[in-house]
Amino acid sequence: MPPTDLPLRSVIVGTGSAAPERVLTNADLEKMVNTSDEWIVTRTGIRERRIAAPTEATSDLAVAAARPALAMAGIDPKDVELIVVATATPDMLFPATACVVQAKLGAARAAAFDILAACSGYLYALKVVDGLLRTGVYRNALVIGAETLSKVLDFTDRNTCVIFGDGAGASVLVPKAGDRGVLSTHVYADGTGGELIQIPAGGSRQPASAESVARRAHYIKMRGNETYKIAVRRMEEVVLECLEANRVRPGDIDVVVPHQANLRIIEAVVSRLGVSMEKVVLTIEKYGNTSAACIPMALDIAVRRGRVKSGDLVLMVAFGGGLTWGAGLIRW
Repeated sequence: MPPTDLPLRSVIVGTGSAAPERVLTNADLEKMVNTSDEWIVTRTGIRERRIAAPTEATSDLAVAAARPALAMAGIDPKDVELIVVATATPDMLFPATACVVQAKLGAARAAAFDILAACSGYLYALKVVDGLLRTGVYRNALVIGAETLSKVLDFTDRNTCVIFGDGAGASVLVPKAGDRGVLSTHVYADGTGGELIQIPAGGSRQPASAESVARRAHYIKMRGNETYKIAVRRMEEVVLECLEANRVRPGDIDVVVPHQANLRIIEAVVSRLGVSMEKVVLTIEKYGNTSAACIPMALDIAVRRGRVKSGDLVLMVAFGGGLTWGAGLIRW
C-alpha cells in the first residue's frame, strides 16, 4: 500500500472502445458529394470513417465500449457507482443517454448523467469525475465519450460530411493514493463563438417543425476556417497551462492523445509545443472526427497496442463546439 500522506488521485484502470461495422471511405463520398479523396486527405488527413446502422444509437456504442473497459478493470457492472456519458448526439433529449447505458449494463447502483461539451466532452467529464472521486463520494466511475454524428450530418455539405464519424470510448476510474493517475485537468469555454459549430434546430430556440426540417437546420453547421485558427491557439494555450501547473516541460511528455479533429490542427499544435509527432496517437485516418469519443477511443487503442506504459506522462487536449476546449495530464 502507498503511504497515506500521498494525494488521492483518479486512476484509469480500464479502457474500451467501439465503432460501427460500416466503413464509409473517401471513394464512397466521391459518389455522394462534390469532393475527392485527395481533397479530403489533404485538408483533414481522413481516409475513412465508421457509420452507425439505422437501428444503432449512441447508447449502443457506449455500452459496447464500456464492457471491455469494465472487464479490463475487473469491475462487475452491478458494482459501478457512477456513469457519465459525454455526447452531443444523445439517444433522445431525455432521459440522459447515461441512464440508458446504465439500464443496458445492469448497473443498478450507479448514478448516471450526461455532459454536453461537444468535442471537449470527454475532458469535461473527466474533470467532473476526477473531482468527485478525489472527495471519496464514489469508489469508481465509468466515463464514456460516445457519438453517432452521422445521424446529424448533411451529406450534401462537403465541409462537414467528410469530417465526422461514429464511435465510442470508455474509461473506468478509481481513486487511489499515490503519484499515478490524473494530475490535473483544465477546461474552458467561450460562448460568443457558439455559432461557429452548431446544430441550430431541435431545441427550445428552434423547435422541430416542417420548416426547420426543410431548412436542413437539424444538421451540423460549421465555419471551418475560423474554427481552425481559434482551435490551434486555444489548444496550445491550455496545454502550456496544464504543463506549467504540473511543472512539466513539453519534452517530458511520453504520449499525446489529441482530439482527432483535423490532422493539420494536430500537427500545428504539436509543432508549436516542440513535441515530436512520433509521440502522438493518431486515429483520424481510420475513424475521422468522432467528437467526444475521439480521445477515449484513441487512448484505448494506444493502451491495447502497448503504446502507453506504466509511468508514462500522457497528455490529452481537445477543442470543440461551444466553443469549448481543455487539456489533461495523466501519470499512467
